[in-house]
Amino acid sequence: MSKRFSLLVFDWDGTLMDSQARIVASFQATIAQLGLEPRTPTQIRHIIGLGLDIAIATLFPQTSALLRQQIAQYYRSHFFNLNLPMPLFPGVAETLQTLHTAGYKLAVATGKSRAGLNLALADSGLSNLFHGSRCAEETGSKPHPQMLQEIMAELNVLPPATLMIGDTEYDLQMANNAKVGAVAVTYGVHDKAHLLTFQPLICLDTLPELLDWLPTH
Repeated sequence: MSKRFSLLVFDWDGTLMDSQARIVASFQATIAQLGLEPRTPTQIRHIIGLGLDIAIATLFPQTSALLRQQIAQYYRSHFFNLNLPMPLFPGVAETLQTLHTAGYKLAVATGKSRAGLNLALADSGLSNLFHGSRCAEETGSKPHPQMLQEIMAELNVLPPATLMIGDTEYDLQMANNAKVGAVAVTYGVHDKAHLLTFQPLICLDTLPELLDWLPTH
């Protein structure tokens, strides 16, 4: 494939880093602490990728704004204090390094907070590979296109040259809304059959497969 894309924007949770266990455990600890109606791991996993405020409103639509603020506060506390590992998926670091060396601009568009992304970048050692990033608290949450629009404006890249890579319907909807290309990865939160309904350019079972699809020379 010719080098049609120059900017590659990656989701974080479920695409680059396997953080599902920590996110689910943090929500479950919060629910127990506040005596809320239980939610299953599947229900919690489904909202991964959304900004925290929207994720909480989706999980607990009948709660007051004040209680949702409490849930967010408790969740953040648990997330930053739980001792659960968040490894990168296999081949992620090597794939990103290859793409960076090949001259692509790399960025992150995530539902994480800025503090959460900074922690993940520090833990993973990937900070120097990215040219830009946006977090949900700073702009419109997925699937709103604002995250991608701001990254493209900052890095001076137009939609036809931009590719979004993610594991959820929210990533693919955001890409469609921003009129950029989309690649789905199938090892994260949402399954392949569901992702295909949003018409990604390709579905990958591992991130290194991206190197078979994008030119790197």
